Amino acid sequence: MAEETYKAERTITAVLKEEKQVDNVVRRLIDRGVPQDQISVMGQNFQSQTRIAGFISKKDVVLGGLRTGAIFGSLFGSLLSLFTGVGVLFIPFIGSVVAAGPITSVLLGATTGALAGSAGAGLASALATLGMPKEKAAVYETRVKAGEFLLMAEVPANKSGEYQLLIESAGGEEIHVNESTLPRPCPGHCNGVDDLSPEVRSHLSEAAQKDFIETYNAVLSETDDETKAEQQAWSTIYEKYEEDDNGVWTKAKVSA
Repeated sequence: MAEETYKAERTITAVLKEEKQVDNVVRRLIDRGVPQDQISVMGQNFQSQTRIAGFISKKDVVLGGLRTGAIFGSLFGSLLSLFTGVGVLFIPFIGSVVAAGPITSVLLGATTGALAGSAGAGLASALATLGMPKEKAAVYETRVKAGEFLLMAEVPANKSGEYQLLIESAGGEEIHVNESTLPRPCPGHCNGVDDLSPEVRSHLSEAAQKDFIETYNAVLSETDDETKAEQQAWSTIYEKYEEDDNGVWTKAKVSA
């Protein structure tokens, strides 16, 4: 019998008070069949964060903050070694936050305006952009700021109840189920601008769109990892362009 293909259709979001609870939930989800690239975590107080948090600027995050989980695992503890997409993000109204999984790319992208430029409006605004009720998004922002952790798992619709119970039984609070997954820039390889999601396309100039697609496709072909491809594509944009007052990456940087 062929192995059933995992089809993520909904996103379960929950708050966990302690890092050991996050570690437990992530490992239990993986054991129950949730791919690690469908799980995101976010928080300020991961193990040993204080070692480097004071030495990281926005520029460091944008140009050098995309690292493999193995590297960040050595700094922040064993949990983050499970993830490919790990970054230290600066989020308005919260400060430096360690994020891992698909949510890292969503926040790094201009999809929400959460990190850079005048469009920055904090985590609650970013989560609301993803379709979460504003009241729930505000609760999540408050609790992350208070040192707790946010976990998001993208799961099949017919198993969302099962995974919700798993998260709740392991200490998950303020659980919310969104009827969609986190946005991806393209459905697989990008064959052209029309394949870019509206959230990404609207924040890139025509030239930036071309650069984004070129980098995304190249990395995806090499790694078959959509999260890594998206992160590297955004890194290319940050290296080559500046954001205008409307939150669009359109101004080509002048080489020194």
